[in-house]
Order: sequence, then structure tokens, then C-alpha cells
Amino acid sequence: MDSTPGLRERKKAETRQAVHEAALRLAIEHGLDNVTVEAIADAANISRRTFSNYFDGKEDALLYGDEQRLGTLVRRVHEQPAGGSAWQALRDALEQLYDESDEAGGSDRELHLRTRLAMRHPSLLARQLASRVRLESELSRAVAGRARPDGVDPEVITAAFLAALRIAMQWWCADQESRTLRELMGRALDQMSRSFG
Repeated sequence: MDSTPGLRERKKAETRQAVHEAALRLAIEHGLDNVTVEAIADAANISRRTFSNYFDGKEDALLYGDEQRLGTLVRRVHEQPAGGSAWQALRDALEQLYDESDEAGGSDRELHLRTRLAMRHPSLLARQLASRVRLESELSRAVAGRARPDGVDPEVITAAFLAALRIAMQWWCADQESRTLRELMGRALDQMSRSFG
């Protein structure tokens, strides 16, 4: 069976991405509090009703990039070869995600902008945290059958992994930080791996 998305699904994905990009651009230019769903819809060249078919609100549109990235991370963990440890599967999946992003010419700029916006706006932060809770549950299921230190539950390993990523994001968003997010994530994960590697 062909897994290539059809034209209709590709168009939907393109529309979601266009709305997300418009939301991010407007939030950066005008501040999140000054951006309306109507303005985002206009900037994405769609109707308000069409916007509602894709997103529940401006926060969801802004965080769409995070949702995509986290969903891909979960898929990459599931794809890791059997036999490796839970911790190694998580790390290898993250490295693979970064390699794919580099190959596609991606950068962390958009992630940096979204993260800084979320740090300043409680409504975005709340949505982001809800998304991370779902991610933690999905990742825990993805690593449940893999080797891990005796007595350590998959949820603990996943929580430690995500805590390291969160700390790396905080370092990265700090003023005067010159290292890349990938470097900082590696540093935080290396420190955490003394317990779970």
C-alpha cells in the first residue's frame, strides 16, 4: 500500500503550515496579545471559518510546529532498532530528527521564537505543557519494551529525557548563549545519561 499522502492531504498540510507561519510572524511583529484569529486568517489568505477547521485558536496555530516536531520524535523512537536501551532509543531518535532537519535545510530559529513567546505568555505555556504531557505518555509507551536499569520505569526515563531537553532549551534561550540547541541538548543528555545510559 502506498503511504504517500494524496493531493488533498498535502494541501491540508500546506494550509496548516501557512497558518502556523502567519501566526508566528504576526505574534513576533505585533505581540501575541495584539494578534487575532481574523488577522492570522487574513495573513494566511483563508477565511475565519477555514481557520477553525484547522485550529481551535491562535495558540494552537502558533504551537503547530512544536506538535509536528514532537510527533516526529515519537515516530523515530518507534523506528529505532530492537535491542537498544530505552535511553539510547530516545537519544538516537533525537539525533535522527536533527539530522533530518539539517538535510532539509531547517534551522532552530522558529523553535527559538516559539519558545521565547511561550516563556512570556501563560496561555501559550499552558498549551505547550499540555502537549508535553501527551508527548511524555507517548514516549513512555514507545520505550516500554526496551532495556532499562533495574527498577526504573519507562515513565521515569522519559521524564528525565524531557527534563534534560527543557533545561537545554532554557540555557539556549538565555541571553548571550552562543552554542546551538543541539550542542546544549547533548550536554544536558550526557549529564543525565550517567543515571540512565
